Amino acid sequence: MSISPTTGPLPTSRTEADGSAVIRVLSYNIRSLRDDTTALARVITACAPDLVLLQEAPRFFRWRKKLARLAAASGQVLLTGGATASGPALLCSLRARVEHTEDVLLPLTPGLHRRGFATAVVRFGGARVGVLSCHLSLQKDERRHQGGMLLDRLAALDTPHAVAGGDLNERPDGRTFKRLAAKLQDGWAVAPWGGEHTSTPTDPHQRIDALFATPGVEILGCGVPIGHPGVSEADLRAATDHLPVLAALRIPAA
Repeated sequence: MSISPTTGPLPTSRTEADGSAVIRVLSYNIRSLRDDTTALARVITACAPDLVLLQEAPRFFRWRKKLARLAAASGQVLLTGGATASGPALLCSLRARVEHTEDVLLPLTPGLHRRGFATAVVRFGGARVGVLSCHLSLQKDERRHQGGMLLDRLAALDTPHAVAGGDLNERPDGRTFKRLAAKLQDGWAVAPWGGEHTSTPTDPHQRIDALFATPGVEILGCGVPIGHPGVSEADLRAATDHLPVLAALRIPAA
C-alpha cells in the first residue's frame, strides 16, 4: 500500500490552553556549511522551527562563530553541539526554555569517523521534551550499536516525551532504522506531509534522514518541506547535499 502525504499548510507553533504545545522541529544535514549558507538560512527561516536538529555542523576553525551566525541568520539561537558532539548540533527559537544540555561522544571505532549526539531538555509552555540530534555511522555494524545507544540516551534524558532525528545513513528497510521505528514513532510513516526522499536534492530517491518521537507525542505532519511557503526548490538544491525534514508535533503538558 502506498503512502499518500497530506497536503496543505503544516500547523503553526502555539501553546494550548491545557499547557500542551504544538512545535515545529526541523532536521537538516548542513555539510559543514560548505554550500550556500544564505540559501540554507532562508530555508530554515521559512520553516519557522522551534527546534533545529543539525548534522555535519562545523567542527573546526571558528566553529562556534559559524554556528552562531547561522542561528542568527535563521531566527534561532545556538543551543548546544558542534565540535563537542562531533557534528550534531541543536538550535532553538526564543520560545524554548532550556533546562539542560549535554553533548555525548560515542565510542570510536579505529579507522572510522567519530560520532556523537547533541542532546537537550527544553520546555514549551507546560510541555517538557527531550531532544537528540544524531548522524549515524556509514558502517552497518557500528550504526546498529549506535542505534541502541540512541535509545538508551533518550531514556536517560528522563523526560515524559522526546524527539530524535538526523541523518541515519540508512533507508527504512535497514536494521537500525527498523529498530528505532519499533520503539519510536517514525514521523513520515505516521503522518506523511510534503516530500518523502531526502537524498539527494538534485535527485531525491531515498529517505535516509528522519524525525522520530516517543509514544504520546502527536505527529501532525512530517516530511520534506517541498512547496512550503518561502521554501524554493532553488534554495533546497543550493543549501546543502541533503533535503531537510520538518515536523509539527503536539507535545502533551508534563
